[in-house]
Amino acid sequence: MSASLPAAELPIEAAALPPPGWRRLRSMWRRWFLWVLMALLVMGLLITVVWLAGRHEIEQVQQRLERDTADATSELRSALARNLQSLQATDADPQRFSAEAAQLLRGHREWLRIERRDASLVLQTAEDTPYRPHPLDLQQRPSSLPELVQACTAAERQRGGAYAPSHYLPLPGGGGIEVLEVCLPSRHGGYLIALYSLRGVLSELLDASMTRGQEVSLLELDGTRLASIGTARRAGNRVFTAQQALELPGLTLMLRVDGWRSAPDLFPNLLTGLVTAMSIALVSVLVLLARDTRRRLRVEHDLSNTLAFRKAMEDSVLTGLRARDLDGRVTYVNAAFCDMVGFTAEELLGRADEMPYWPPELSAEYRNRQHMRQASGGTAREGYESVFRRKDGSRFPVLIFETPLIDDRRVQTGWMSAIVDLSEQRRIEEMSRASQERLQATARLATVGEMASLLSHELNQPLAAIASYATGSINLLESPPLPGQEAEDRHQLALAMRRIAEQAERAGRVIRSVHDFVRRRERARELVTPLQLFEAVMPLVQLQARKLDVRVELQVPANLPPVLCDRSLVEQVLLNLARNGMQAMDRPELRRRVLTLSAEPAAGSAGDTRRWIAFSVADEGCGIDAEVQERLFTPFFTTRRDGMGLGLSLCRTVVEQHGGALGHAPNRPRGTVFRFTLPTGRGDAAPLSF
Repeated sequence: MSASLPAAELPIEAAALPPPGWRRLRSMWRRWFLWVLMALLVMGLLITVVWLAGRHEIEQVQQRLERDTADATSELRSALARNLQSLQATDADPQRFSAEAAQLLRGHREWLRIERRDASLVLQTAEDTPYRPHPLDLQQRPSSLPELVQACTAAERQRGGAYAPSHYLPLPGGGGIEVLEVCLPSRHGGYLIALYSLRGVLSELLDASMTRGQEVSLLELDGTRLASIGTARRAGNRVFTAQQALELPGLTLMLRVDGWRSAPDLFPNLLTGLVTAMSIALVSVLVLLARDTRRRLRVEHDLSNTLAFRKAMEDSVLTGLRARDLDGRVTYVNAAFCDMVGFTAEELLGRADEMPYWPPELSAEYRNRQHMRQASGGTAREGYESVFRRKDGSRFPVLIFETPLIDDRRVQTGWMSAIVDLSEQRRIEEMSRASQERLQATARLATVGEMASLLSHELNQPLAAIASYATGSINLLESPPLPGQEAEDRHQLALAMRRIAEQAERAGRVIRSVHDFVRRRERARELVTPLQLFEAVMPLVQLQARKLDVRVELQVPANLPPVLCDRSLVEQVLLNLARNGMQAMDRPELRRRVLTLSAEPAAGSAGDTRRWIAFSVADEGCGIDAEVQERLFTPFFTTRRDGMGLGLSLCRTVVEQHGGALGHAPNRPRGTVFRFTLPTGRGDAAPLSF
């Protein structure tokens, strides 16, 4: 036979594959491409880190310069304000002006001259600074300088110092300086004028640290430089500039600070970038090494992961698993089964005939059932119930499902059983049964409460009448004795009548205690307007109305008198009737769903002096059938599946406790109207008479 096949006879899949050499070459090119791409990414990251570090350094320098400029501007403004206060202090005594001005000039090198002029700006007296020769004969300065006139006019108007625009003062032999004048009105008439040297202002009023490594200048608003001090710019340095407006009374100048800083150092930033790049490269190498290690150990890990997954899955299930071979020997149990019976896997594996979790009295039955299943080969997929015994001797019910174990050759090698502990299910069923019994007991208690409430309502008036008659008899017997009647008989009769009154009062207390027990709390009646009662329940009514697509209409006149009632109970009655009305309209065929809540005056019975208010709840549902109307207020009678049949019965009880009546009638054109009455707080009933 031929050892090889021609290329034409190779399978399509094999012919489509590239040669091994080409695959190795393609893999090598792929690795080189990844390395080059990684190198480019590292270089790009290095350049970005260096650029960001330099940019951050530039921003820090600029922010520091702007902060220093703002501080210097504030410092200059404060110093000039203090100088004005010092100049004003020399105006105390005109006779001492020269001495005080000379002393002031010795303490302020930024001043060139202090003058006193009259109201026409004619020079009266002046003092020059002792620290520099007179640049020229300042006596010859005209008094009508427009800048000075403008400053003094402004100073007179604002009652304070005003600054004149700066001007150039020439010096003998060429050159000159920029000066600035400030005018201050004198308290003795005229003006005090101080002549500043702008360069002196910068050198004397600013901190010396401002001139280290930078230049400080005063400029006009158009950018003309007036004076400057500081370090001159060095070649190769970068210029950082910040300026701030120096606003003075009558004058605004610009303070500019030029900082000379060398360009950001490349070496520290480059080191930072290199460290970052090396860290990334190291991490990349570690990632590649870890990936290579995972690739080499993948086969071993796949097997161990499969076993671990199977073990974790078996241990996580709550169902007990048990495997047996064809001879009935236990070959496998999971942790849930061991926890269920209380035995360890070592105590169960290999056992065949007698299982330790079988109850001793049922061992023979279980053994026979196992032998029959082995002989017949049947299964229990539908499950069967049994009883197991824990290691501590306690019994518990279980549900067992059993299926055959089939190997990869489709041959049965045993049985796999799934055991479910039914103890919790039985406990829940018992709790449910107890809950049902408690619910029934609660319903019976509600019936007893209804009866007690009705009993207390029916018997209170007869008992009150007995007590009243007994009290009247006592009062009659305590009157003066009739002729021929002995005092001892009258005493015995009075004692007996007192006993009747005491027993009647005791019976009333018993009935009231039963009534209070049914109500569970003391009922306090108060005066409440009908509108307040409806407004209290409207939020809950509107909530259910939105769910059932019902429109609620409220028709309550504003002039209705308040009713005397237990507010919470009456609100519950209104809420219960409104809910019943909305539920009566919860039918798909009803398009119009309107619930009308209303209140109006009502007439009382004959001889009743009280006034009444009738409350109505009208729906547009399907109405009430005739057979339902007969049992409508019967306790525990309901037409709804989830109802208890106590709502309308309790509503009638509450209304009757207030002395009113609850009834119903058909609504026109469709539906039902429930109507009950409550007494108002006006016009009490007539007292009893004997």
